[in-house]
Amino acid sequence: MNIDLKKYAGKHICVAVSGGRDSMALLHCLHAHAAGYGITLTALNCDHRMRGEASERDSAFVAEYCKKLGVPLSRYVAGRELRDENDARAWRLECYMNEAGRCDCVATAHHLNDNAETVLFNLARGTALAGMRGITDAEMKTNDRQLSIIRPLIACTRAEIDAYITENGIPYVDDETNFTTDYTRNKIRLGVLPALEEAVPGAAKAIYRFSRLAAEDEEYFERQAKPLLSRREPYGNYIAHCEERVIFRRAAVEIIAGRHQKKDYTSGQLERLYNLQFAENGKKFEFLGLTAFKEESRICIIDNKLLHCEDDGAPYEHFYRRLATDYCGQTAAVCFDYELDDYMKDVVQYRCPETAFKVLRFDGDKIPPSATVRFMRAGDRFTKFGGGTKKLGDWFTDKKIPVRLRKTIPLLCDGNDVLLIFGAEISDGIKTDKNTKCVLCAIAEDYTKI
Repeated sequence: MNIDLKKYAGKHICVAVSGGRDSMALLHCLHAHAAGYGITLTALNCDHRMRGEASERDSAFVAEYCKKLGVPLSRYVAGRELRDENDARAWRLECYMNEAGRCDCVATAHHLNDNAETVLFNLARGTALAGMRGITDAEMKTNDRQLSIIRPLIACTRAEIDAYITENGIPYVDDETNFTTDYTRNKIRLGVLPALEEAVPGAAKAIYRFSRLAAEDEEYFERQAKPLLSRREPYGNYIAHCEERVIFRRAAVEIIAGRHQKKDYTSGQLERLYNLQFAENGKKFEFLGLTAFKEESRICIIDNKLLHCEDDGAPYEHFYRRLATDYCGQTAAVCFDYELDDYMKDVVQYRCPETAFKVLRFDGDKIPPSATVRFMRAGDRFTKFGGGTKKLGDWFTDKKIPVRLRKTIPLLCDGNDVLLIFGAEISDGIKTDKNTKCVLCAIAEDYTKI
């Protein structure tokens, strides 16, 4: 088999082994050459529990073979029902990530024919160049973990792997679901690719060469797109205005597929995102559980779950003289003026060191007992500091508060009268004057600077 093991010298490799011929060939090959390249070898097996006793049998087979080779094995059994192949794939990635810190990389047995299937599948769905890269090495990241996934067999054909299995007498088990046409990829594997090879001998190898060139081009465009990207948690991911369509699309893919893990995007959706740059501020486009907003000189893409904060309103007394209150994911609090310095130093800066906070002072005696802290509702009105009443939505527009933020900003209200907009402004009715005896401070993130 055509495997370049020099680049893996000295590494700790954990092989993902299902018991099928591909992963068994990979395990055997790495084990046979581990000593020569200074490779530390371990393995993992994922029992999806999607095929009943057959899944258990395959896992037991892997365990017995690893024991025979003397390769340490980590076994994972799905603790929840996996609905389909996409769900199973996501769970496997969780298992791989669990190995982070124990090894340098996890090796999967994807091969040249798998790569061809992926390229053809993506091409048929109308993918952009990113989908033409096929199967490549990858990096997995979470907040505190990072793991490399490698594909040592990616340049090996199905026939080469079969020949290696035969020559070395390697045992394996067959997953019967690989031979049905219930799945799109199986149809490509069992029907489309063999027909293409018959029509154009060597097609899979040619597709592999093409996919490597596409990967190189895509890496270049990704480097060009990177300066356009920025992030502000939890308020979304931003793409700076860019009229170069090819560069903008790369930036959009990084946010959609990379940061939000939405793989089913289409070229049409990328085109709508590009055109959104030239729309009026506040225009939006919803897709794949995300919403993109046109804002000044940028596009913001945010998960729809973060656009609305559901609550029935919290009594104002819950906030009065309380420190660091997290309200539906937003930091908002009220304290006495003389407590402010200690509050900002000991609590806010400790919790959110990079956040710009805004402090609003107001007359605590002017807050009615019926006041509540809640989020924006239909009919809300705001009497501006200095006079003049407006609909709250119009006031937000005047202050250029992004539409995506408006239903997530805590408000101090009495009915539909908004007395205070945390992190933005107080109403004229609660301002301090010469008769004020109780000066309170409302602290929240400065929503005018997001």
